[in-house]
Amino acid sequence: MSATPINASAPRPGPPLWLLAELTYRCPLHCAFCYNPLDFAQHGDELGTDDWLRVLRQARELGAVQCGLSGGEPLLRDDLEVIVAEARRLGYYTNLLTSGVGLTPQRAAALKAAGLDHVQLSFQDSTREVNDFLSHTRTFELKQRVAREIKAQGWPMVMNVVIHRLNIDHVDRIIAMADELGAEYLELANTQYYSWAYLNRDQLLPTREQLRRAEAVTDHWRRKLGGRLRLFFVAPDYHDGVAKKCANGWGSTMMVVTPDGSALPCHTARMLPGLAFPNVRDASVRDIWFDSEGFNRYRGTGWMQEPCASCDQREVDLGGCRCQAYLIANDPAAADPVCRLSPHHGDVVTAVERALAPVREQPIVFRDRAASLRLSTAAEPTIAR
Repeated sequence: MSATPINASAPRPGPPLWLLAELTYRCPLHCAFCYNPLDFAQHGDELGTDDWLRVLRQARELGAVQCGLSGGEPLLRDDLEVIVAEARRLGYYTNLLTSGVGLTPQRAAALKAAGLDHVQLSFQDSTREVNDFLSHTRTFELKQRVAREIKAQGWPMVMNVVIHRLNIDHVDRIIAMADELGAEYLELANTQYYSWAYLNRDQLLPTREQLRRAEAVTDHWRRKLGGRLRLFFVAPDYHDGVAKKCANGWGSTMMVVTPDGSALPCHTARMLPGLAFPNVRDASVRDIWFDSEGFNRYRGTGWMQEPCASCDQREVDLGGCRCQAYLIANDPAAADPVCRLSPHHGDVVTAVERALAPVREQPIVFRDRAASLRLSTAAEPTIAR
Protein backbone atom coordinates (compact mmCIF):
# COMPACT_ATOMS: atom_id res chain seq x y z
CA MET A 1 0.00 0.00 0.00
CA SER A 2 1.31 3.43 -0.85
CA ALA A 3 1.92 5.97 1.87
CA THR A 4 -0.51 8.88 1.88
CA PRO A 5 0.62 12.19 3.38
CA ILE A 6 -1.69 14.32 5.49
CA ASN A 7 -3.73 16.41 3.09
CA ALA A 8 -2.29 19.82 3.92
CA SER A 9 -4.10 21.40 0.95
CA ALA A 10 -7.55 20.23 2.02
CA PRO A 11 -10.14 22.97 1.54
CA ARG A 12 -11.83 24.30 4.66
CA PRO A 13 -15.30 22.78 4.67
CA GLY A 14 -18.66 24.19 5.58
CA PRO A 15 -20.43 22.84 8.67
CA PRO A 16 -21.41 19.20 9.15
CA LEU A 17 -25.04 19.65 8.12
CA TRP A 18 -25.92 16.00 8.86
CA LEU A 19 -25.07 14.46 12.24
CA LEU A 20 -25.57 10.71 12.32
CA ALA A 21 -25.67 9.52 15.93
CA GLU A 22 -25.08 5.76 16.02
CA LEU A 23 -26.37 5.31 19.54
CA THR A 24 -25.60 1.61 19.92
CA TYR A 25 -24.31 -1.40 18.01
CA ARG A 26 -26.75 -3.62 19.90
CA CYS A 27 -29.49 -4.93 17.63
CA PRO A 28 -32.11 -7.69 17.75
CA LEU A 29 -31.65 -8.30 14.00
CA HIS A 30 -28.74 -10.18 12.43
CA CYS A 31 -28.79 -8.88 8.86
CA ALA A 32 -26.26 -10.37 6.46
CA PHE A 33 -25.64 -6.96 4.85
CA CYS A 34 -25.22 -4.84 7.99
CA TYR A 35 -22.73 -1.97 7.67
CA ASN A 36 -21.75 -2.09 11.36
CA PRO A 37 -18.10 -3.16 11.65
CA LEU A 38 -17.23 -6.84 11.70
CA ASP A 39 -15.67 -6.32 15.12
CA PHE A 40 -18.60 -4.36 16.57
CA ALA A 41 -18.57 -6.58 19.66
CA GLN A 42 -15.19 -5.07 20.56
CA HIS A 43 -16.75 -1.59 20.82
CA GLY A 44 -19.13 -1.98 23.74
CA ASP A 45 -18.30 1.15 25.76
CA GLU A 46 -21.27 3.30 24.73
CA LEU A 47 -21.44 7.04 25.26
CA GLY A 48 -23.66 8.09 28.12
CA THR A 49 -26.63 10.44 27.89
CA ASP A 50 -24.65 13.53 28.91
CA ASP A 51 -22.03 12.80 26.24
CA TRP A 52 -24.67 12.58 23.53
CA LEU A 53 -26.38 15.79 24.68
CA ARG A 54 -23.03 17.59 24.57
CA VAL A 55 -22.35 16.29 21.04
CA LEU A 56 -25.78 17.48 19.93
CA ARG A 57 -25.15 20.96 21.33
CA GLN A 58 -21.67 21.27 19.85
CA ALA A 59 -22.72 20.06 16.40
CA ARG A 60 -25.73 22.40 16.37
CA GLU A 61 -23.51 25.35 17.34
CA LEU A 62 -21.32 24.44 14.40
CA GLY A 63 -24.29 24.47 12.01
CA ALA A 64 -25.68 20.91 11.88
CA VAL A 65 -29.37 20.92 11.02
CA GLN A 66 -30.38 17.27 10.65
CA CYS A 67 -29.83 14.53 13.21
CA GLY A 68 -30.19 10.85 12.36
CA LEU A 69 -30.58 8.43 15.26
CA SER A 70 -29.40 4.98 14.26
CA GLY A 71 -27.48 1.91 15.36
CA GLY A 72 -27.70 -1.08 15.69
CA GLU A 73 -31.18 -0.49 16.99
CA PRO A 74 -31.53 2.94 18.65
CA LEU A 75 -34.73 1.90 20.45
CA LEU A 76 -32.55 -0.23 22.73
CA ARG A 77 -31.35 3.01 24.34
CA ASP A 78 -33.53 3.86 27.33
CA ASP A 79 -32.58 7.52 26.97
CA LEU A 80 -33.73 7.86 23.36
CA GLU A 81 -36.61 10.15 24.30
CA VAL A 82 -34.22 12.42 26.25
CA ILE A 83 -31.89 12.63 23.26
CA VAL A 84 -34.79 13.35 20.88
CA ALA A 85 -36.17 16.06 23.18
CA GLU A 86 -32.82 17.83 23.35
CA ALA A 87 -32.36 17.60 19.60
CA ARG A 88 -35.81 19.12 19.14
CA ARG A 89 -35.04 21.91 21.63
CA LEU A 90 -31.85 22.71 19.73
CA GLY A 91 -33.72 22.96 16.41
CA TYR A 92 -32.65 19.76 14.64
CA TYR A 93 -34.84 17.87 12.22
CA THR A 94 -34.74 14.36 13.71
CA ASN A 95 -34.95 11.06 11.89
CA LEU A 96 -35.16 7.68 13.63
CA LEU A 97 -33.69 4.82 11.59
CA THR A 98 -35.16 1.66 13.06
CA SER A 99 -35.93 -2.00 12.52
CA GLY A 100 -39.18 -1.33 14.37
CA VAL A 101 -38.36 -3.75 17.16
CA GLY A 102 -39.30 -1.97 20.38
CA LEU A 103 -41.52 0.71 18.83
CA THR A 104 -44.62 -0.07 20.86
CA PRO A 105 -47.59 2.30 20.82
CA GLN A 106 -46.46 3.62 24.21
CA ARG A 107 -42.89 4.22 23.03
CA ALA A 108 -44.11 5.79 19.81
CA ALA A 109 -46.32 8.21 21.75
CA ALA A 110 -43.42 9.15 24.02
CA LEU A 111 -41.13 9.83 21.05
CA LYS A 112 -43.85 11.87 19.37
CA ALA A 113 -44.24 13.93 22.53
CA ALA A 114 -40.45 14.40 22.67
CA GLY A 115 -40.57 15.92 19.18
CA LEU A 116 -39.37 13.19 16.81
CA ASP A 117 -39.96 14.38 13.25
CA HIS A 118 -39.53 11.35 11.03
CA VAL A 119 -39.19 7.56 11.05
CA GLN A 120 -37.36 5.35 8.56
CA LEU A 121 -38.51 1.75 8.94
CA SER A 122 -36.49 -1.11 7.50
CA PHE A 123 -37.96 -4.18 5.88
CA GLN A 124 -35.88 -6.98 4.41
CA ASP A 125 -38.48 -8.26 1.94
CA SER A 126 -42.18 -8.37 1.08
CA THR A 127 -42.79 -11.85 2.52
CA ARG A 128 -42.46 -13.22 6.01
CA GLU A 129 -40.27 -16.10 4.89
CA VAL A 130 -37.58 -14.01 3.15
CA ASN A 131 -37.79 -11.04 5.54
CA ASP A 132 -37.26 -13.29 8.54
CA PHE A 133 -34.53 -15.32 6.85
CA LEU A 134 -32.50 -12.23 5.90
CA SER A 135 -32.79 -10.68 9.36
CA HIS A 136 -32.41 -14.08 11.08
CA THR A 137 -35.41 -13.12 13.26
CA ARG A 138 -39.19 -13.43 13.26
CA THR A 139 -40.09 -9.79 12.77
CA PHE A 140 -42.20 -9.45 9.61
CA GLU A 141 -45.59 -9.15 11.30
CA LEU A 142 -44.08 -6.85 13.94
CA LYS A 143 -42.77 -4.54 11.21
CA GLN A 144 -46.22 -4.36 9.65
CA ARG A 145 -47.72 -3.37 13.02
CA VAL A 146 -45.03 -0.74 13.48
CA ALA A 147 -45.72 0.67 10.00
CA ARG A 148 -49.35 1.18 11.01
CA GLU A 149 -48.27 2.79 14.29
CA ILE A 150 -46.00 5.21 12.43
CA LYS A 151 -48.97 6.28 10.33
CA ALA A 152 -51.18 6.55 13.41
CA GLN A 153 -48.71 8.99 14.99
CA GLY A 154 -48.78 11.16 11.88
CA TRP A 155 -45.10 10.75 11.04
CA PRO A 156 -44.00 10.73 7.42
CA MET A 157 -42.77 7.20 6.80
CA VAL A 158 -39.78 6.21 4.75
CA MET A 159 -39.58 2.49 4.16
CA ASN A 160 -36.07 1.24 3.47
CA VAL A 161 -35.33 -2.11 1.83
CA VAL A 162 -31.74 -3.11 1.13
CA ILE A 163 -31.69 -4.76 -2.30
CA HIS A 164 -29.44 -7.67 -3.27
CA ARG A 165 -29.45 -10.96 -5.13
CA LEU A 166 -31.79 -12.70 -2.67
CA ASN A 167 -34.64 -10.18 -2.89
CA ILE A 168 -34.11 -8.06 -6.03
CA ASP A 169 -36.55 -10.19 -8.04
CA HIS A 170 -39.25 -9.28 -5.48
CA VAL A 171 -39.12 -5.53 -6.13
CA ASP A 172 -42.63 -5.56 -7.63
CA ARG A 173 -44.09 -7.06 -4.45
CA ILE A 174 -41.95 -4.83 -2.22
CA ILE A 175 -43.31 -1.68 -3.86
CA ALA A 176 -46.87 -3.02 -3.65
CA MET A 177 -46.39 -3.69 0.07
CA ALA A 178 -45.05 -0.18 0.69
CA ASP A 179 -48.04 1.31 -1.11
CA GLU A 180 -50.49 -0.83 0.87
CA LEU A 181 -48.88 0.25 4.15
CA GLY A 182 -49.15 3.92 3.19
CA ALA A 183 -45.46 4.79 2.98
CA GLU A 184 -44.70 8.21 1.54
CA TYR A 185 -41.21 7.17 0.45
CA LEU A 186 -39.61 3.86 -0.42
CA GLU A 187 -35.85 3.62 -0.66
CA LEU A 188 -34.70 0.61 -2.66
CA ALA A 189 -31.11 0.74 -1.51
CA ASN A 190 -28.80 -1.45 -3.54
CA THR A 191 -26.36 -3.08 -1.16
CA GLN A 192 -23.07 -1.33 -0.57
CA TYR A 193 -20.40 -3.96 -0.12
CA TYR A 194 -18.65 -3.13 3.12
CA SER A 195 -18.48 -4.94 6.46
CA TRP A 196 -20.99 -7.83 6.64
CA ALA A 197 -22.20 -7.30 3.08
CA TYR A 198 -18.61 -7.56 1.83
CA LEU A 199 -18.14 -10.77 3.79
CA ASN A 200 -21.29 -12.16 2.10
CA ARG A 201 -20.76 -10.57 -1.32
CA ASP A 202 -20.75 -13.75 -3.36
CA GLN A 203 -24.21 -14.57 -2.03
CA LEU A 204 -25.59 -11.02 -2.31
CA LEU A 205 -24.27 -9.46 -5.53
CA PRO A 206 -27.01 -9.42 -8.21
CA THR A 207 -26.50 -9.83 -11.93
CA ARG A 208 -26.78 -6.99 -14.44
CA GLU A 209 -29.98 -8.55 -15.77
CA GLN A 210 -31.54 -8.62 -12.31
CA LEU A 211 -30.71 -4.93 -11.88
CA ARG A 212 -32.12 -4.08 -15.31
CA ARG A 213 -35.41 -5.82 -14.51
CA ALA A 214 -35.64 -4.20 -11.07
CA GLU A 215 -35.14 -0.71 -12.53
CA ALA A 216 -37.77 -1.38 -15.18
CA VAL A 217 -40.25 -2.54 -12.54
CA THR A 218 -39.51 0.55 -10.45
CA ASP A 219 -40.08 2.84 -13.44
CA HIS A 220 -43.40 1.07 -14.14
CA TRP A 221 -44.55 1.68 -10.58
CA ARG A 222 -43.51 5.34 -10.73
CA ARG A 223 -45.85 5.84 -13.67
CA LYS A 224 -48.60 3.81 -12.01
CA LEU A 225 -48.44 5.61 -8.65
CA GLY A 226 -48.35 9.12 -10.06
CA GLY A 227 -46.43 10.52 -7.11
CA ARG A 228 -48.50 8.90 -4.34
CA LEU A 229 -45.42 7.00 -3.21
CA ARG A 230 -42.00 8.39 -4.07
CA LEU A 231 -39.56 5.68 -5.13
CA PHE A 232 -35.78 6.01 -4.80
CA PHE A 233 -33.72 3.36 -6.55
CA VAL A 234 -30.23 3.87 -5.15
CA ALA A 235 -27.71 3.18 -7.90
CA PRO A 236 -25.53 0.08 -7.41
CA ASP A 237 -21.79 0.51 -6.99
CA TYR A 238 -20.34 -2.38 -8.97
CA HIS A 239 -22.18 -2.47 -12.29
CA ASP A 240 -21.96 0.90 -14.04
CA GLY A 241 -18.21 1.56 -14.08
CA VAL A 242 -18.73 4.98 -12.50
CA ALA A 243 -17.57 6.05 -9.04
CA LYS A 244 -19.81 8.01 -6.66
CA LYS A 245 -18.83 10.58 -4.08
CA CYS A 246 -17.99 9.09 -0.72
CA ALA A 247 -20.78 10.26 1.64
CA ASN A 248 -21.39 13.23 -0.70
CA GLY A 249 -17.71 14.09 -0.35
CA TRP A 250 -15.36 13.00 2.43
CA GLY A 251 -15.78 15.32 5.41
CA SER A 252 -18.00 17.73 3.50
CA THR A 253 -21.51 17.40 4.94
CA MET A 254 -21.76 14.42 7.33
CA MET A 255 -20.26 13.47 10.67
CA VAL A 256 -20.90 10.01 12.06
CA VAL A 257 -20.46 9.49 15.80
CA THR A 258 -20.20 5.82 16.72
CA PRO A 259 -21.55 4.26 19.93
CA ASP A 260 -18.15 4.50 21.64
CA GLY A 261 -17.67 8.13 20.57
CA SER A 262 -15.35 7.82 17.56
CA ALA A 263 -16.11 10.53 15.01
CA LEU A 264 -15.99 9.43 11.36
CA PRO A 265 -16.60 11.04 7.94
CA CYS A 266 -18.57 7.95 6.84
CA HIS A 267 -20.08 4.82 8.42
CA THR A 268 -17.17 2.48 7.75
CA ALA A 269 -14.08 4.72 7.74
CA ARG A 270 -12.72 3.21 10.94
CA MET A 271 -11.44 0.25 8.88
CA LEU A 272 -8.92 2.44 7.03
CA PRO A 273 -5.29 1.96 8.13
CA GLY A 274 -3.01 4.81 9.06
CA LEU A 275 -5.76 7.23 10.09
CA ALA A 276 -6.43 8.62 13.54
CA PHE A 277 -10.10 9.36 14.17
CA PRO A 278 -10.72 11.42 17.32
CA ASN A 279 -13.23 10.59 20.02
CA VAL A 280 -15.86 13.08 21.15
CA ARG A 281 -14.93 12.24 24.73
CA ASP A 282 -11.53 13.86 24.12
CA ALA A 283 -12.12 16.56 21.51
CA SER A 284 -14.83 19.02 20.57
CA VAL A 285 -16.96 18.56 17.46
CA ARG A 286 -15.44 21.77 16.06
CA ASP A 287 -11.85 20.58 16.51
CA ILE A 288 -12.68 17.17 15.06
CA TRP A 289 -14.44 18.61 12.02
CA PHE A 290 -11.91 21.27 11.09
CA ASP A 291 -8.56 20.12 12.44
CA SER A 292 -8.37 16.32 12.74
CA GLU A 293 -6.18 14.27 10.45
CA GLY A 294 -8.95 11.74 9.83
CA PHE A 295 -11.40 14.32 8.49
CA ASN A 296 -8.82 16.23 6.45
CA ARG A 297 -6.97 13.33 4.82
CA TYR A 298 -9.26 12.85 1.81
CA ARG A 299 -10.97 16.22 1.55
CA GLY A 300 -10.85 17.90 -1.83
CA THR A 301 -8.56 16.58 -4.56
CA GLY A 302 -5.03 17.34 -3.38
CA TRP A 303 -4.50 13.80 -2.02
CA MET A 304 -5.28 12.06 -5.30
CA GLN A 305 -3.04 9.66 -7.22
CA GLU A 306 -3.35 8.90 -10.92
CA PRO A 307 -5.63 8.30 -12.73
CA CYS A 308 -7.77 10.49 -10.45
CA ALA A 309 -5.31 13.39 -10.21
CA SER A 310 -5.65 14.31 -13.89
CA CYS A 311 -9.20 13.03 -14.49
CA ASP A 312 -11.77 15.56 -15.70
CA GLN A 313 -14.31 13.95 -13.31
CA ARG A 314 -12.20 14.44 -10.17
CA GLU A 315 -14.34 17.33 -8.92
CA VAL A 316 -17.49 15.34 -9.66
CA ASP A 317 -16.79 12.02 -7.94
CA LEU A 318 -13.90 13.16 -5.68
CA GLY A 319 -12.17 9.86 -6.33
CA GLY A 320 -15.08 7.72 -5.16
CA CYS A 321 -15.18 5.63 -1.99
CA ARG A 322 -12.08 5.32 0.19
CA CYS A 323 -13.30 2.18 1.98
CA GLN A 324 -14.01 0.48 -1.34
CA ALA A 325 -10.52 1.42 -2.54
CA TYR A 326 -9.00 -0.13 0.57
CA LEU A 327 -11.06 -3.32 0.43
CA ILE A 328 -10.38 -4.00 -3.24
CA ALA A 329 -7.08 -2.28 -4.04
CA ASN A 330 -5.62 -2.50 -0.52
CA ASP A 331 -4.89 1.24 -0.76
CA PRO A 332 -7.34 3.84 0.60
CA ALA A 333 -5.74 6.50 -1.65
CA ALA A 334 -6.29 4.52 -4.85
CA ALA A 335 -8.95 5.30 -7.42
CA ASP A 336 -12.21 3.66 -6.45
CA PRO A 337 -12.01 0.29 -8.26
CA VAL A 338 -15.63 0.51 -9.41
CA CYS A 339 -14.46 3.21 -11.83
CA ARG A 340 -13.64 1.75 -15.24
CA LEU A 341 -10.44 3.86 -15.31
CA SER A 342 -9.07 2.28 -12.15
CA PRO A 343 -6.21 -0.21 -12.64
CA HIS A 344 -8.08 -2.45 -10.20
CA HIS A 345 -11.40 -2.33 -12.06
CA GLY A 346 -10.84 -5.86 -13.35
CA ASP A 347 -11.38 -7.19 -9.82
CA VAL A 348 -14.84 -5.62 -9.80
CA VAL A 349 -15.62 -7.02 -13.26
CA THR A 350 -14.62 -10.46 -12.00
CA ALA A 351 -16.91 -10.11 -8.99
CA VAL A 352 -19.85 -9.16 -11.23
CA GLU A 353 -19.14 -12.09 -13.54
CA ARG A 354 -19.17 -14.42 -10.54
CA ALA A 355 -22.73 -13.29 -9.85
CA LEU A 356 -23.79 -15.20 -12.99
CA ALA A 357 -22.85 -18.46 -11.29
CA PRO A 358 -25.36 -20.28 -9.10
CA VAL A 359 -25.41 -19.18 -5.47
CA ARG A 360 -22.37 -20.65 -3.77
CA GLU A 361 -22.65 -23.29 -1.09
CA GLN A 362 -20.59 -21.13 1.26
CA PRO A 363 -23.01 -20.24 4.07
CA ILE A 364 -24.14 -16.69 4.71
CA VAL A 365 -22.56 -15.20 7.81
CA PHE A 366 -25.22 -13.40 9.83
CA ARG A 367 -24.31 -10.42 11.99
CA ASP A 368 -24.22 -11.43 15.63
CA ARG A 369 -21.93 -11.03 18.60
CA ALA A 370 -20.43 -14.52 18.34
CA ALA A 371 -19.57 -14.05 14.66
CA SER A 372 -18.16 -10.61 15.43
CA LEU A 373 -15.87 -12.01 18.08
CA ARG A 374 -14.67 -14.76 15.73
CA LEU A 375 -13.96 -12.27 12.96
CA SER A 376 -12.55 -9.41 15.04
CA THR A 377 -8.95 -10.55 14.74
CA ALA A 378 -9.18 -11.38 11.01
CA ALA A 379 -8.43 -8.91 8.25
CA GLU A 380 -11.21 -7.88 5.87
CA PRO A 381 -11.26 -10.34 2.94
CA THR A 382 -10.09 -9.16 -0.48
CA ILE A 383 -11.88 -9.46 -3.78
CA ALA A 384 -9.11 -10.97 -5.89
CA ARG A 385 -9.42 -14.74 -6.18
